[in-house]
Amino acid sequence: MFAQERLDSIYQKVCQDGKVFVKKLSEDFKISEDAIRKDLKILEKQGVIQRTYGGAILKKQLVSFSTVNDRKDPSVRPTKKIIAQKAFDALRKNETIILDISTTNMVLAEMIRDSGLELTVISNSIDILYILSKSKAVTLISPGGMFFSDAGGFVGSETIESIKKYNVQKVFIGSCGIDLETGSLTTFNVEDGNTKRAFINAAREVFLVMENKKFFYEGIYKFADLSQIDTVVTEETPSKTIQNRLKKSKIKIL
Repeated sequence: MFAQERLDSIYQKVCQDGKVFVKKLSEDFKISEDAIRKDLKILEKQGVIQRTYGGAILKKQLVSFSTVNDRKDPSVRPTKKIIAQKAFDALRKNETIILDISTTNMVLAEMIRDSGLELTVISNSIDILYILSKSKAVTLISPGGMFFSDAGGFVGSETIESIKKYNVQKVFIGSCGIDLETGSLTTFNVEDGNTKRAFINAAREVFLVMENKKFFYEGIYKFADLSQIDTVVTEETPSKTIQNRLKKSKIKIL
C-alpha cells in the first residue's frame, strides 16, 4: 500500500469511528507505531484530525452565527475574489443562474456586472440584487418571500414556491461548512437551509462556493448531501485526503 492510500484509509477510519488508536492502526497496516504516528502528524497538519494521547480524533469546528455585515471582512476579500473568478469562468452567455445569499456570490455578482455578460440571474440576496441592478446585460429576478435581515435576503416558503417556476442551468450556493464524516452541507438557519435546498433542486448543475477552511466547519442545520453537488469552487486545491473524499462522490474541484 502506498503512503497516500494509507493516509486515506486512516482518515476514513477516523470519519467512521470518530477516533483511532496508534496500536490498532499499527496492527491493521502491519507497520510500526512510529510510522503511524508520522501519518497522524501529516493528517493533523492537513487539518482533518486532531492527535490525542495514543491516537487521534476527527477535527471539527462549530462556528457561531454571523450576519452578512459581520462576514464582509475586507481581509478575506482576496480569497473570495479567487473563488469568484473561478465561478465566473464557468458561466456561459444567456444562461439562467441562481446566486444565493453568500458574500462570495456578492463578489461574483460584481464580476458579472463589470463584464457585461448577458445572463438571467435569480437571487434572494438584497446586496446581489442591488449590485446587478447596475448591469444592463443582466435580466434580474427576485423570488421574493420573507426578508431575513440577519442574512440580508429572502427565505422561506414563498421564496421556495417561486423558484419552482424557473428553468435554471446553474446554481451557486454558499455553506457554513461541510461535515466530511457524514457528507452533510450545513447552515445555521432552518429557513435559509430549506431555501438553499430548493435552489439546488431547481438547477441542473450545482456549484458550492466556499473557502477551503470550511471543510473543517459545520453549522447546525443540514440542507444538502455532498452527492447533490457537481462542483466545489474554492481558493486552492484542498488536501489529498479531501480531494479523494470529493472524487469518491464524483465531485469536480475548481
